[in-house]
Amino acid sequence: MSNSFNDREKGYEAKYQHDQETLFRITARRNKLLGLWAAAELGMSGADADAYAREVVAADFEEAGDADVVRKVMADFADKGKELTEHRLRKEMEKLSVTARDQIVNEGKAG
Repeated sequence: MSNSFNDREKGYEAKYQHDQETLFRITARRNKLLGLWAAAELGMSGADADAYAREVVAADFEEAGDADVVRKVMADFADKGKELTEHRLRKEMEKLSVTARDQIVNEGKAG
């Protein structure tokens, strides 16, 4: 009986770890998509847009939550004299979270 309990516990731990890794990948993908969106809004394209998207992804490692990403993108828009409300930015993040989740889930099905 204890083996069954241990097996179940290991299964839950493995699922939790998988879920956390998936959430991390979704958030990183969302931030990349957000960076590409923001780059386009700021007039960047090509390698510049890709580099900016990497900066947005990296900004997420400054602190827990989305505040660091929001702060970076808002500051970059302000520096370029572009108007962006936090509400609009967060709505875009919500939309891109759905897109990122779909992409990550579909990658898992294809692989």
